[in-house]
Formats: sequence, C-alpha cells, structure tokens
Amino acid sequence: MRLDGVTFSYGSTLVIRNLSLDIQPGEMIALLGASGCGKTTLLKLIAGLLPSGNGTISFDGEAMNDVPVEMRRAGMVFQKPLLFPYLSVEENVGFSLKMRGISRLEASDRILEALATVRLEGYGPRRPGQSSGGQEQRVALARALVSDPRILLLDEPFASLDENLRAEIRTLVRGIQRKLGITAVFVSHDRREAAVMADRIAFLHEGRIEQCGALRDFYERPVTIDVARFFGWQILRGVVTGGTLQTVLGSAPAPRVPSEQGPVWVAFRPEAASLLASHAGDALPTAIVESSVDLGSRIRTVVLFASGETVEAEHSAPELDHGVTVAVSVVPEALRLFPSG
Repeated sequence: MRLDGVTFSYGSTLVIRNLSLDIQPGEMIALLGASGCGKTTLLKLIAGLLPSGNGTISFDGEAMNDVPVEMRRAGMVFQKPLLFPYLSVEENVGFSLKMRGISRLEASDRILEALATVRLEGYGPRRPGQSSGGQEQRVALARALVSDPRILLLDEPFASLDENLRAEIRTLVRGIQRKLGITAVFVSHDRREAAVMADRIAFLHEGRIEQCGALRDFYERPVTIDVARFFGWQILRGVVTGGTLQTVLGSAPAPRVPSEQGPVWVAFRPEAASLLASHAGDALPTAIVESSVDLGSRIRTVVLFASGETVEAEHSAPELDHGVTVAVSVVPEALRLFPSG
C-alpha cells in the first residue's frame, strides 16, 4: 500500500498534511501518536469511510480514491466490536457476504473458516450478548477477515479490554496477520503496544509523519523534539553560546551544535541521569526529590529544580525520600539538542 501526498480537512481544520508512506506486502505498521494527531482519520481515509482529499491512496499500485468502500477489500476492526445485537455471531460475521450476494453455501464455509481462525469454533449460534468482551472483539476480527481483505485496518481494537485479555488478543491478532501474510495498519497511542504488534512504527504529530522506523530508532535517535517527548525522553530548556551548552544541569560542551546559537531544547533518556547525595556532588546542580517509585527492577525518581523544570531518572539505587536534596548529573554524550521555536 502507498500513501502519496494525502491531505484531508474537516471543514477549515486541516487534519492530515501532505502525508506519504509506503507499506510493504505482509507488513504490519503502527500509526502512533497522541489523541487528535490524525491516526483514526487516516485509517478511515484508507478504508474509504471518508471522502478522499488531495493525494493518492493505492493498493497494489491501484489508486483507491474513487473506489467505493465496499469494493476496496479493506477489513476494519474498531475500538468497539459494533456487532448487531439481534443477529447471531455467524450472521454478524457473514453480514458483508450477504450484502455482496455470496451464496449461502459459500458464505457458510467462509464463516466457519473465519470463526476457526479466531478460535471461536462452535460459537456461531450465539448472540453477541452471550459472549465476553474479548470474544466479541474476536467476532469483529472474524467479520473483517471473512471477506478476504487486501488490507486489515485496526483502530485501537484492544482499548476496552483489561490488560491480561489485551495481551491474549494482541498475540492472537499478530499471529493471524503473520500466518495470512496480510498487510495491516494498526492505530495506537500506546508505544509499548505498538512495539509488540508492529514491524515498523510511524509516529504522527499534527497530521504529519515525523519519524518512521523500528522502536529502537525512536528510543535512540529521535528526529524531532515531539518524537523525543512522546517516547519518554526528558526535556529541558537550554542555551548554546560559543559552543557551550547551559542548562539547569550546568555548563557543558554543546553536542551536535545547531547551526544557530541561542535557545535549544535539550533531551536525554531517564536512565542517563545520575542522582547523588548532595554532599557527594557539591559541584553538581541540585534538585529536590518530588517522588520515588519502585518499579521492581528499577527505581523511577522525579526531581524538581528551582527553575520549575523536572527530570525523571531511572536508577537501581534505593527509593529516595520526598524532599531530599540530590545532585544531578548527565554526561554530555547522552544529550541531544533540538532547535527551540
């Protein structure tokens, strides 16, 4: 699938901005970003549920812009199953086949196959109200698969499930997608879930893809300050003057000095921040411990500087008491600078 210069507006509000993306056959790609960034809108454009704006959406080299939704063969699973309560499970799964005039015999075979694929053999006669939330979402998945779609579109389909069930259904969906070799687009705002599900992640911000790649790229090489912030990098204000960077962490040689001198955003990973007892680092900047939580394998501590800026550090030392003064250090090699504007 290819998106080329896709742009879409709701009235005067521009939602998708000249967006281009190539998705390889059999690949699952996650659209990741904060609420309102355009993820679901883009999914609906691919499915044909919204009128095409500018740009081109192609499946296997064929432009889909003028192809009606029922002809695109794009199966979609929404946040909620959206099943017809007055129809049985098998009638829900086969509804699209009935609308397309598929014979009852062929439809029956395809419905049974789809239910077996999602591990719901024997559930056909039930009504949706007789099933659990996880089972209903599997029915919705079977409904999307029964028409042999070219593209599978998943709009946060696990959002309403509890964590244990989410993990189970994630594993099922990913296994089915790999087994069938179907190209899939998965929408999420949870970076861990996207990492589990997808081959690649496309990060959206204000209707644009700011970075696309493997999860490690986002944690090690963010290309914008918005990417860094979303993926848990710590962000501070800084100033570059004559090759020297000044922040609440003190002065240091400026890494990767931007072309312009002056205000910059300074980013680093939480695990790069070292916290010391203030008397052991008298020459280092100090801050007050706001909170310290034991995560099991690591301690997560948030400290507050006099400037009002905060830093979250992850470390192996014991939990620190609220209000304790600590010295804070980050080696210059761990810092990344971004233009401030």
